[in-house]
Amino acid sequence: MADGTAPSGNRLLIKKSIDQIQREAQGNALKRTLGSVNLVFLGIGAIIGAGIYVMTGNAAANFAGPAVLLSFVIAGLACAFAGLCYAELASTMPVAGSAYTYAYTTLGEVFAWTMGWLLVLEYGVAAATVAAGWTGYATSLLKDLGIIIPPQYASSFIQSVAGPDGALSFVTTGNFNLVGAFGILVVTGLLVLGVSESANVNNVIVIVKVGILLLFIGFGVFYINTDNWHPFIPENNGNFGGYGVSGVFRAASVIFFAYVGFEAVSTAAAEAINPQKDVPVGILGSLVICTLIYMAVAAVLTGVVPYSKLGVPEPIAVAVDAMNLPWFAKLIKIGAIAGLSSVMLILTYGQTRVFFAMARDGLLPKVFATLHTKYRTPWIGTLLLGGAIATAAAILPISILGDLVSLGTATAFGIVCLSVMYLRSTRPDLERPFRVPGGGIWINGAWIGLVPVLGIFFCLVMVTPLVIDIVIKASSGDPIPAILLLSYAAVGATIYIFYGYKNSRLAKGLDVLDVGPDAH
Repeated sequence: MADGTAPSGNRLLIKKSIDQIQREAQGNALKRTLGSVNLVFLGIGAIIGAGIYVMTGNAAANFAGPAVLLSFVIAGLACAFAGLCYAELASTMPVAGSAYTYAYTTLGEVFAWTMGWLLVLEYGVAAATVAAGWTGYATSLLKDLGIIIPPQYASSFIQSVAGPDGALSFVTTGNFNLVGAFGILVVTGLLVLGVSESANVNNVIVIVKVGILLLFIGFGVFYINTDNWHPFIPENNGNFGGYGVSGVFRAASVIFFAYVGFEAVSTAAAEAINPQKDVPVGILGSLVICTLIYMAVAAVLTGVVPYSKLGVPEPIAVAVDAMNLPWFAKLIKIGAIAGLSSVMLILTYGQTRVFFAMARDGLLPKVFATLHTKYRTPWIGTLLLGGAIATAAAILPISILGDLVSLGTATAFGIVCLSVMYLRSTRPDLERPFRVPGGGIWINGAWIGLVPVLGIFFCLVMVTPLVIDIVIKASSGDPIPAILLLSYAAVGATIYIFYGYKNSRLAKGLDVLDVGPDAH
């Protein structure tokens, strides 16, 4: 299985060889200049985004109450184990495509396609989720400036409503979130022009995002009403995930979204001075720091405002308004808008580059890998994806979007953990600058590692509440989440069956499509 082919008769599992992956990476020799501190800051910058600014309020209001603090710990553990698996694969295959490429090399083409389609949830749908939160902060700031955006242009076509028993259901309206769609379209236009962020700009963004949250914590502690923290774990309302212990785990599956992006640390393995030490320090260090910041923000949020009032796209703005500090409220909102804008840019950029890699492999139409003659960006694919993301932002509510992102991301992380064990079993001879700690055992020729198994377990912990919630909603007459998920899976399967399977360049024995240099 090391030669880049699948067993006879198993066309779906055809694989890229490690040698082929390394050839594709040639010409991108990267200097090892990043130390552990650099990687910790890289992780913090990639992690802190819409999850904390947006999803925390939804998780507290609808599922966990003040116990959302525990949910952050559970979600952080899932990311820590998966992150270590990312680190091993990144040190072995420091190439473009990240998890998509890992799956293509270890598990085969159908798994690579699945991973690529899941990454649409992690990047594209995540960008739409950020746009929904960005809308809340933008309209709130404009309102402070005397500019009122009509609600029908700042809320989604599908909306979540709470029934008398506290259970959430979804209804259609005549609204469209044109504000969020506009934000995505602006970002799309910038990406077509080839906008990239320098290290200095990225550092400024990190400082702004972290600084805003630290200011919120610093001012907020003086406005906490400890009565809002009681009961810490609200009594279950009779529905799965409706507070109680099940609500803590349901909230963890929601705020898992808050950690999306940490894998950026693992993809920097090729530039780490000492990847064996620096990469795990970068991953675990950034996760620990972000988890502590998240827990502090959640404590202030639920202490300043009763958790039942936090189910809005801009929960931090609601808490700041409750402090009655107008000048600080404007500062928080400006910082949040700036931070969320950069996240929309990064996520949309990431989505276009995943599709670029898939198109080069023949699994998607060439249009997604066609570069602009002047700007050297995959401009047509960027416009198509930008339009699709903007449409999702206009139609879908933040609760559905966030669940789709968490579901796709957790599943992708599980596949990465499985890939580590598969590659250890089939290619134990490979040089691995970083190996997941904890050891493992061999069973019938297969290597079973402690960390990958724990990673898969915690990913299942993230996915299970989401699936149960979707099934319960469908059985109680609210099929919208199930229809969206099944439709998404069906579209992905259809594209692969009728296009990717027939046009795979690997299956035809061809090299990567020559579309010119990738634009960054």
